[in-house]
Amino acid sequence: MVSTMAHSPAVLGGYLQLSRAMRRAKLDRKISERISIAVQAQQGCGLCLQSHIAAARSLGISEEEIELAHQGSSADASTAAIVTLGLQVYREPTSITDEQIDHLRANGYSDREIADVVGVVALNILTGAFNLVAGLTPGQDG
Repeated sequence: MVSTMAHSPAVLGGYLQLSRAMRRAKLDRKISERISIAVQAQQGCGLCLQSHIAAARSLGISEEEIELAHQGSSADASTAAIVTLGLQVYREPTSITDEQIDHLRANGYSDREIADVVGVVALNILTGAFNLVAGLTPGQDG
């Protein structure tokens, strides 16, 4: 993907900067991978989906939780709520309510973690859309 992105220095630079910035996210990586799986299941980038599933497995996320993330949920209500937020950011950010954000805060999520969800989704939109437009598929050397 990165070598194909190099055709556009602007896109490559934006991807690298956002990717680097998101490494400083406070949102737990196990949560961000679940959000990424949910978003990529919707967006349809098989390359990204496989990558995020592999990352989730390496973090010890169970196959059941990976399947639930694929469906945009989790067995844990708090995790399901933040994954739902990620999907709403992806699909329809105007549907997010103040009550929903208050509920996330009540479940222990900080404003920084809630904001990080937007960054995780944005990075997924960029990489997934790029791979789809470039025709990059799983098993293909980028």
